Amino acid sequence: MDQSALDAIERIAGEQRAPYRSLRVERLTPVIGAEITGVDLARPLSDSQLAEIRRALLENHVLVFRDQQLSVEEHKAFGRLFGTLRALPLEDIDGDDPELVVIRANAQSRYVAGEAWHTDGTADPEPSMGSLLYVKETPAIGCGGDTLFANMHLALEMLSPAMQGFLGGLTAIHDGAMPWKGFETPPGLPKTEHPVVVRHPDTGRKSLFVNPGFTSHIVQLAGGESQALLNMLFDLVAREPILHCRVRWAPNTLVFWDNRCTQHHAVWDYFPHSRYGERVTILGTRPQGS
Repeated sequence: MDQSALDAIERIAGEQRAPYRSLRVERLTPVIGAEITGVDLARPLSDSQLAEIRRALLENHVLVFRDQQLSVEEHKAFGRLFGTLRALPLEDIDGDDPELVVIRANAQSRYVAGEAWHTDGTADPEPSMGSLLYVKETPAIGCGGDTLFANMHLALEMLSPAMQGFLGGLTAIHDGAMPWKGFETPPGLPKTEHPVVVRHPDTGRKSLFVNPGFTSHIVQLAGGESQALLNMLFDLVAREPILHCRVRWAPNTLVFWDNRCTQHHAVWDYFPHSRYGERVTILGTRPQGS
């Protein structure tokens, strides 16, 4: 790890943060993730609680709320505090609620959703602002099924200034058909061109915005050059544990993550046991380049 990467890590880890008044926020790592206590998401939130949750999300990018007893409508109501929920076509969902995506795996599963590193919905013209996954059932063996999250602000800052500058002039294609390779592809999946480096709309911080789940190629490069560069960027995220936090799920845990500056990876290490959750996704805006 070179000095610029060490400097970026030290700066983020050493940031001084003002105390929260009504919530307790305990960081999972110095650079990403926090557990939030002192709030019941099934009850109406005060203005100060909502403001503190917004602030905690911007500072930590991944928030974990444990021991929450939420109905589907309460889950969705919490998500709507941050924006409009994404509605999928009925033929694309498991059930009859277009705003709710079921995440399940069991002994009959051939694959699980999110097993590769990815960011939700980047093939959309306006990718999602965030996702909220509420897990109700975890593997009966008492372990397994964790989710890893990566800080994409830090991933960019770990690169050399020359590489950061080069990436800032590039765009990439995000293809919604990529996760369907080897399966029958549904019609009408989006394909969109986005900057490789984007600015967070709330903080202005730059972030690396490519992921192996949806990014097919870089527009300005030849095929081999594009693949070599993407492989380097994807490998950085996968191999550097300093970028990551690891969330261990328990029943009735809700995790809220910022899709504008994170990637995540669902670990499928519990076959043939079962895991069940429900996710809502908040609509975002078109990414703006650096």
